[in-house]
Amino acid sequence: MAENLMVQCIVDGKEYRVDEGVYLADLSTAIRQRVKHDYPKAKVTDFICGHHLLKYRLANVDAMINSDLKQSHKINRKLTRAMQSDDYEITDVNETLNKSLTFGERVADNVARFGGSWGFIGIFVFVLISWMLVNGLQLFGVRFDRFPFILLNLVLSCISAIQAPIIMMSQNRSADRDRMAAENDFHVNLKSEHELRILHAKLDHLSQNQIPHTLEIEKLQIEILSEIHSELAELRQDRE
Repeated sequence: MAENLMVQCIVDGKEYRVDEGVYLADLSTAIRQRVKHDYPKAKVTDFICGHHLLKYRLANVDAMINSDLKQSHKINRKLTRAMQSDDYEITDVNETLNKSLTFGERVADNVARFGGSWGFIGIFVFVLISWMLVNGLQLFGVRFDRFPFILLNLVLSCISAIQAPIIMMSQNRSADRDRMAAENDFHVNLKSEHELRILHAKLDHLSQNQIPHTLEIEKLQIEILSEIHSELAELRQDRE
């Protein structure tokens, strides 16, 4: 019968039954390459017994575990360096600008804030109507600006001429605030993108290498345990 067929082991040269080992063609590529590394003249038709095959399987398991650990440590080091290497300090925009405020800038901010409110519009409309009623109807016997209210036009022009640069100063401060906020956002986004790239590399390593290796190691462990069980059974039979 085929099970009683005796074949020679490539390692020790002894003869074993076919069911006590495997041919190199039936081994995985990694284990077969390890055998060929020790025995360069080995062919895929050669036979290796289970006892010596156990050593190569254990060596292959150790190699896969060490490779995965080395790659994981490498990615972890890159991630740690990425989190520690950024020397840009995120600044508090409002606090920085408030510390550098001058008296003129404070006045400009207050004027711009008041000039863009409904309170200013209400007061402005009230003054205009009052001015035109007083001078048009001669209320209280006062008429200091006859129609077409040239003095009123002069006052409005002066207010506009003064208010415009004040608002521009406030807008310049808003532009500085936006610029500083944009710099903060840029550095935060750049750091986050770098860290995400490393995390994606780690996930790719887990899905493409470590998880398949884990499954292969489990498979090899089952084969190793089966081989150990077979050898124990043979030893038990020899004792009997």
